[in-house]
Amino acid sequence: MKKNFQYFCNMIDDELILNGFRSFDESVTREYFYGFCRRAYDIFDSKYQLRNKAGLDFYSLAHEYYISLLVHDFKPLLDRPTGMKLSTWMTNGFRFVVLDAIKSYNKEFSQISDNAADDVLNYVRSSDYEEGMMLQVADAVASHYKSDRIMQEIAHLIFYGGYSQKEVADMIHMTPAAVNQRYKKMMDEVVTPYVIENYSEGIFEGVVYRAPAMPRHLARFSFCMELPEKYMENKRITPERISILQPNEIFVFGSNLQGIHAGGAAFMARKHFGAVMGQGVGLQGQSYAIPTMQGGVETIKPYVDQFIEFARANQDKHFLVTRIGCGIAGFTPKEIAPLFKKATDLPNVWLPEDFIAEL
Repeated sequence: MKKNFQYFCNMIDDELILNGFRSFDESVTREYFYGFCRRAYDIFDSKYQLRNKAGLDFYSLAHEYYISLLVHDFKPLLDRPTGMKLSTWMTNGFRFVVLDAIKSYNKEFSQISDNAADDVLNYVRSSDYEEGMMLQVADAVASHYKSDRIMQEIAHLIFYGGYSQKEVADMIHMTPAAVNQRYKKMMDEVVTPYVIENYSEGIFEGVVYRAPAMPRHLARFSFCMELPEKYMENKRITPERISILQPNEIFVFGSNLQGIHAGGAAFMARKHFGAVMGQGVGLQGQSYAIPTMQGGVETIKPYVDQFIEFARANQDKHFLVTRIGCGIAGFTPKEIAPLFKKATDLPNVWLPEDFIAEL
């Protein structure tokens, strides 16, 4: 039986989710970080067709948001207001990443931040359940501004009554500018994050929850899949756990362009194999970094191609490729493995078991 995304969000405490982010738990990051971000993205994508614009695809923006949190050790999430749900705080934060990216993409969207709230509201009004939703939105505003009767009245008249701001101004004897100022405030502080959090159902139909798992460098994972015969013969399969390297072996890991080697295989590379903080690409010590946190799979391909050429030119070294892009970056072996197709004929390149199964 399928469960919606909100159901699963309620199954795990916000602090556990946040701890999962900070400990670089792949399962928690995939389900909750990317899940929360997807809510905001899909609403604005329906309005501005983001996925068809360079640099505005989901992964480009989600990775930008993640890196911004990583740089500050997730402090923006730790400092959220008391009582504010993590999902609400995150989706609202990601919303601003989206808006900034759109404005940078094209100057014609320079006023988009002023219109974005209306876009979210129109998203709700287009729903088959508009009346019930709008009443809940009005109630959310009233609950937030418990001691502000005027704010409550404006919310009820606009969201539930359907009146325009000018009509509301005449009804409550305020200037249109004063009503508009309060309207923008409630949209930014309450309505937009509330809508993004509560009314994106259908987008997440079929999302499957996976219980948080131990990091892959700490726990062994068994694969039950048939592997190509030549790999079984040559045994060019990257080990699940790598704690030491031979002098001619190179640990190949997924990184980010900023070279912040904080979790997963990147942390192992920095701690044990010579990866350098601040260096996001190429050979460093006995490790080789391939950036995976700058957008979609197509942005990873040039770096993989560069790695393959490097391996081809350095036959004296053996390269142990880890499951790059399939942890914190949010991709799957099915998406990443084809990038390494040209490496299958190189006798000095080892690939993960589940990459081989996809080739």
